[in-house]
Amino acid sequence: QVQLVESGGGLVQPGGSLRLSCAASGMLYSFSAMGWYRQAPGKQRELVAAVGSGGTANYAESVKGRFTISRDNTKHTVFLQTVDLQMNSLKPGDTAVYYCNIVRTGWPAYNYWGQGTQVTVSS
Repeated sequence: QVQLVESGGGLVQPGGSLRLSCAASGMLYSFSAMGWYRQAPGKQRELVAAVGSGGTANYAESVKGRFTISRDNTKHTVFLQTVDLQMNSLKPGDTAVYYCNIVRTGWPAYNYWGQGTQVTVSS
């Protein structure tokens, strides 16, 4: 079983910054992708940013240039992988619950989610 624990959410004023962190623990394998998704009230969950095992990252258009996803593979072990999301120039539209995700499509395949952390951007 894999568990993901997020931290770093909170209340911030427009234009401010927050850094989200996620730690995935359990029996983990190489070649997994990690990412951040968000869900605002009344909306579907959407991809914010994701990074593959090789370091290639992709972002939602709405956050490009403001958010940076990072993953330090040198710190990864069979039992722990981490991913961070640096969020700058935050806007009220970024308000949502942010979820961490880890997915592996090869055998053994898995797809796990964290419990979510609230990010509120408001003056």
